[in-house]
Amino acid sequence: MSSMPRSLTIEPISGTLGAEISGVDLAKDLDDATVAAIRQAWLEHLVVFFRDQDLPPARFLAFARCFGQPIEYPFVKGLDEFPEIIPVLKLANERINFGGIWHSDTAYLDVPPMASMLVAREVPAAGGDTLFANMYLAYEALSDGMKRLLAPLRAINSSASADVSRTREDRIKDSARADARKEYTASHPIVRVHPETGRKALYVNPAHALRFSGRSEAESAPLLATLFEHQVKPEFLCRFQWRVGSLAMWDNRCTLHNPVNDYHGFRRVMHRVTLAGDRPR
Repeated sequence: MSSMPRSLTIEPISGTLGAEISGVDLAKDLDDATVAAIRQAWLEHLVVFFRDQDLPPARFLAFARCFGQPIEYPFVKGLDEFPEIIPVLKLANERINFGGIWHSDTAYLDVPPMASMLVAREVPAAGGDTLFANMYLAYEALSDGMKRLLAPLRAINSSASADVSRTREDRIKDSARADARKEYTASHPIVRVHPETGRKALYVNPAHALRFSGRSEAESAPLLATLFEHQVKPEFLCRFQWRVGSLAMWDNRCTLHNPVNDYHGFRRVMHRVTLAGDRPR
């Protein structure tokens, strides 16, 4: 990245994935060189983090549009003036956190999002970290025999899996979209080729994958369980500790993430934007 602006500093946060970028104010209009440098760092590290950003909703959306087209979440209404921004919150009296399971965002859509961005508005004094997993490495660590087995397989992904449905129940109660379907389903390859890097990634997750195409849930369960355990091994992970004003931007095409639910009795309020992607291949 010889053309990287001198003000930017990019520091990996683990040996696996994730980097923190400093030296940029995301609330300002970014020049092309800065946007290109951030995108390159994102493609290289899969998830990038920024600290101490003052991003009201309008500026948050402006930053997001530097990298793609924001899209609305199918189940929960966004902010009144900014429907592409959804609140991701857990109230002090709630026990289940929104999206609290390993997943890639809305993989049950025919064209799932390329990227997600999350900015912290209110965080507990401790807890509420997010884990991320590198699906390039998860795929590359498989045996050659397993790679051959997975190559032709597709997974049927559903929004109605009980384990993930329960993580959105509190928000459905207070901010459900009237036009949401009861269930969204999509068939995607278990191994996808990243359209920008050309690398292969394991594209399956325990929140949404019900079964393999052409096989029953019972027939699919043993292999899916093996993959789910494999893809979140410690050597594939990084962990991010939030502060107010922190922002994360991750690549849904080659990562999984899981918000840790360890802050009962405290509020955690985030704003999320997802960016339009392409059909997995």
